[in-house]
Amino acid sequence: MSKLYVARSPRVAARSLDGEMMIMSGRDSTLFTLNRTATLIWQAADGTTSLEEIVKRKICREFEVTADEALRDAETLVRELATHGILEASEEPISQKTSAGGSR
Repeated sequence: MSKLYVARSPRVAARSLDGEMMIMSGRDSTLFTLNRTATLIWQAADGTTSLEEIVKRKICREFEVTADEALRDAETLVRELATHGILEASEEPISQKTSAGGSR
């Protein structure tokens, strides 16, 4: 399994509300509410930290879940959010300067 890197899309508007993120897609103005798990991933998605590290540092510490199970679920979640233009996903680190939205 190759590493997956995630970054927040620069084409969204986001606000935190009671520990959850409210995100509006710049693509089609769709509003998304991220649950606690997705919010932790969103907040840690800097483009240079692998999803595996985010899961170990954030998800496994917050929830009682194995790293393998959490990583599988996180990958599914990230790929879904990438299809909506909320996150970017790549097998290589993502530069925020060249970030263009969508999955790679």
